Amino acid sequence: MSARAPKVAEAPGVMRTRGWADYALLDSGNGRKLERYGRYTVVRPEPQCLWAPRLPAEAWAQADAVFDPSDEEDAGRWRFRDKPVESWPLGWGDEVKFHGRFTAFRHLAFFPEQAANWAWLDERVRAHGGQPKVLNLFGYTGVASLVMAAAGAAVTHVDASKKAVAWARENAELSGLAGRPIRWITEDARKYVQREVRRGSRYDGIILDPPKYGRGPTGEVWRLFEDLPELAGLCAELLSDDASFLVLNAYAERISGAALSGLLAEKLEGRGGGIEWGELALVEDAEDRQIGMSFYARWAA
Repeated sequence: MSARAPKVAEAPGVMRTRGWADYALLDSGNGRKLERYGRYTVVRPEPQCLWAPRLPAEAWAQADAVFDPSDEEDAGRWRFRDKPVESWPLGWGDEVKFHGRFTAFRHLAFFPEQAANWAWLDERVRAHGGQPKVLNLFGYTGVASLVMAAAGAAVTHVDASKKAVAWARENAELSGLAGRPIRWITEDARKYVQREVRRGSRYDGIILDPPKYGRGPTGEVWRLFEDLPELAGLCAELLSDDASFLVLNAYAERISGAALSGLLAEKLEGRGGGIEWGELALVEDAEDRQIGMSFYARWAA
């Protein structure tokens, strides 16, 4: 293993996600975005859209579902033009399929801006060769786990929500990937990682995608700013000598890609490689207008 410090990129990057067959950002403006998820068009709040919409009001009025926010952060309710559906199939690439769902927290059971990360993870797993052992913490409904499994990785998927893990398993069945080496674990991410460190376990790649705030299955409290440094350090301990990557993603408003890169540089001291950092953004179909959605830092050997 190299004794060099990781080289941190001097300037931020923007990982842009453009539409694909089952997703498109159709328009945005006046604090909202108009999207297509498979056969459904959806309107959701997006305070960052300070500009005016490009499409006429009629296009927005024809949306199949509109999320009306409440005073509580991320909460609210959906309004449907017709009878609501529980779920419907979507996909990314040739092998990865997953269910879209109208959740109570304004999203559709996956985050489309992460497609730029999915493409990068697919490349890293394939470039590693063999069957790399990877860990997906706060894995939610499992799209990233399935991308890596399809690329040939043995995946450990961890999330504190029993419902999210159940949905992830359903997505694996839908993708025809249920027979791949994927371990589905419902547990507090910090507790799982602490135990893996004690066991001497090692992984060739790790994804760390924590929420700003959350609770584990037995009431454990997660606070991003207070708890992330410790968890990132533990993840660094879990990396094998020939590890390929560590990806850190965060949606908190007060965080930045620069802050995440500094944290990774400290925790990965002595490993060499490089750290890229910046924003994940969704790009409108008809033009290059984009919405910054989250911040990332990622280390690659």
